Amino acid sequence: MPRAEAAAGGARPAARTSARRRSREFALQGLYQWLVSGTEAAEIARQFREQEEFGRADAAFADWLLAGAIEGAGEAGALLSPLLDRPMAALSPVERSILLLGAQELRTSPQATFGAPWKVVINEAVELARRFGGTDGHKYVNGVLDRLARQLRGDERVGS
Repeated sequence: MPRAEAAAGGARPAARTSARRRSREFALQGLYQWLVSGTEAAEIARQFREQEEFGRADAAFADWLLAGAIEGAGEAGALLSPLLDRPMAALSPVERSILLLGAQELRTSPQATFGAPWKVVINEAVELARRFGGTDGHKYVNGVLDRLARQLRGDERVGS
């Protein structure tokens, strides 16, 4: 589609998905699989590598995100639970997975190897919720992770 047509209100060409966003998508799928079936993180990571699309992801980031979210699920759940309007177990597996992934990233300093600014973490989680979650799930994810960012990244947020 020519640019003029896109600017005039036509459909925009699909944006290229970054390696980190692809990694978050794989981690979301893996965490969902873990929640629903109990499959071990190492097995999920092995299955990722068999998929052609995984070649365009940041493998180290995907591994860190998935393993960290699974290993830290208890701690993340304790941080998230007071911010929820229902028990974690009552959330859909997709929204629960997204919140656990967001918590994993927010618990990590932005200066760490896989760290990201709080705004990026929340934006990426909201995009995952828009793409894979329920109709208004992105609004719920946004609100919960925003409150968690205030708790965990208050100093970083002050300058925003």
